[in-house]
Amino acid sequence: MEFKVEDFKVEPLKNGQYINAFFATFKLNGESRDWELLEINDSVAILIYNRDSKSFVCVKQFRPAVYFNHKITETIELCAGLLDKDCSLEQTAKEEILEECGFDVPVESLELLTSFYTSVGSSGSRQHLFFAEVDESQRVSSGGGVEGEEMIEVLEIPVEKARGLIFDETVATTPGLMFAFEWFLNGKQR
Repeated sequence: MEFKVEDFKVEPLKNGQYINAFFATFKLNGESRDWELLEINDSVAILIYNRDSKSFVCVKQFRPAVYFNHKITETIELCAGLLDKDCSLEQTAKEEILEECGFDVPVESLELLTSFYTSVGSSGSRQHLFFAEVDESQRVSSGGGVEGEEMIEVLEIPVEKARGLIFDETVATTPGLMFAFEWFLNGKQR
């Protein structure tokens, strides 16, 4: 899938659906300070390992912020989603795996690895990282995200190529993906 970007424009955000921008003033150790910050929903991300193909199931998509700042048209990421519904972390992870990657995974099989804070200089949102093993019997669709809202391509990255992707600076990846690959390569396999 190739992403062709045209007529990209930006304007100040008013009444954002997923992001709210703020200007904060405060005192830190008695000294007056100010800071620009964002309020963003926390999220889940899932490292999906396909036992049959011995590969990681990831997503490739267009991210407007990456394009705006770096003119890069695609990112490779873990399957992920915002915590914007009233359900558990595990249920959200299950729904994102089905929606983005097409696998139906039982909630009980999801393993919470850790939680960490992202974009600490601007939003401080929290991401909960899960691990899921799948096989082809669990594939129920081709994935691709919510039609009309997302344009996601599902990628399978062979385990033996994962470390190369971590250090390939020509590919836009995320810290969560790099951390998850390292976790698997340095511990889970043993």
